[in-house]
This record gives sequence, C-alpha cells and structure tokens, in this order.
Amino acid sequence: MKRSDNHDRYVRYIFRLEDGKEEEFELSYNSQTFLLSTNPITPSPRWTELDYCQCPHCPLQKKDTLYCPAAMVLASLVNSFDGTISYDPVYLTVETELRTVMQHTTAQRAIGSLMGLLIALSGCPYTVFLRPMARFHLPLSDEVETLYRATSMYLLAQYFIDGAGGTPDLKLNGLVHYYEQLQRVNFGLADRLREATRTDSSINAIVCLDVFTRTVPMAIADFLEEISPLFNGYFNQKEQKT
Repeated sequence: MKRSDNHDRYVRYIFRLEDGKEEEFELSYNSQTFLLSTNPITPSPRWTELDYCQCPHCPLQKKDTLYCPAAMVLASLVNSFDGTISYDPVYLTVETELRTVMQHTTAQRAIGSLMGLLIALSGCPYTVFLRPMARFHLPLSDEVETLYRATSMYLLAQYFIDGAGGTPDLKLNGLVHYYEQLQRVNFGLADRLREATRTDSSINAIVCLDVFTRTVPMAIADFLEEISPLFNGYFNQKEQKT
C-alpha cells in the first residue's frame, strides 16, 4: 500500500534552563518541499544579509536573494539564547509526531541539535543533501549515530541513482565532497554568529557541528571497518543461497 506523505510535519524543541527560563521552538515543514513554514525574525538583523560574511563558494546572488537562507533560520534561535553560556545546564524536550525525547544536557549541545535540523531545512544549496536526515531527525545523536545515518543515507541515495539509470558511487567519494562543502558553510555561519551574539553558546554550537563535519571525511573508512562485523549475517545469507 502506498502511503500518502504530503502533509506538514512538526518538531518541537523545548529548552528549560536552571534559572527557570523556558524557550520553545516549533518547526513545521512540508514533507514534499521540505520548506520551513516558520516565520522569520523581523526586522532581519544585518548579519543575516547574504553579502555579510558570505561563503566564498555560495552560488546565490544579492540581486535574487537578500538573505542567507541558513542565517535566516538561525536568527530567532540565536536571539533567544544571547546571554546563555555554552555549558549552562539545559533540560531539553524534543517532541515529534512519533516520539518524545527528554535529556539533561548542555546549552551548546541542545542548541547544536536544533541548529543542525534548521540548517538542513534552510534551503542553503549546500545543505539540501541533508534533507533525508532531517526527515528522520534524531535529536542529540552522537558522532557514531550520525556517521551511521549519514553513510546509510548516502548509500540509499545511490540505490535511487542506480534505479534512475545513473552511476552509483559506492566508494562514498561524493559524501566526502558534500561534507567538505558543508565545512565552508559552517565556517561562514560561525563568522556571522560572532557578530550576532554576546555569549558563546550559539557560536560553540556551530563550532561543535563543524568539528563533526570536519571529522567525517577522515572517519568514514575507519568507522565502516569498525562496524563491518555487524553485517556478517548478510554474507552468511549469500553463502546459504548458493
């Protein structure tokens, strides 16, 4: 049975700080277009304008696009946590249609989890490849979980490419390229955020995302070798059939 999947999806992040402050962010996006329906902050701050610390490899032009898509989706989040320190304790609740995740963590880790989702759905040309991971968002995932999801997502994309008559990339070279481009986006966003906030929680959140992004190209081979024994059952199945 083919499932209809053209409705809006939502993710709700609720931050509770030790001082009693509570911030809530509800994201809604269409499951077909993957465009956020969240209203942007107004007036838009200067650091969100396209030509402010614009990424050198950005294909967008000021005459067509006034604001950096990634910066715009981060503006409200950054504004809400201006004054929050990276290691301030946070009790984070993330609600989706399927489950609720709750965890005591740090401000930078909680903010970084939401940042990653926002950037993936921002419309930035270099984060479009992350949309499948946004669709199956896993809040507060660690490096191993994210590596597994990223490589699985990429290999599934190769299945679709092969089905459409293209040439699949089973060596994951394209995934490395995607993350190298993403590094440059993170670098540009970090420059913007240094102008945007007085404290370090948002800046360190994007830095932590960037540390992982930089790690991916170097870590893929070792990671896959480490988990390869988990897939021995597939080889055994092949032997049994022959």
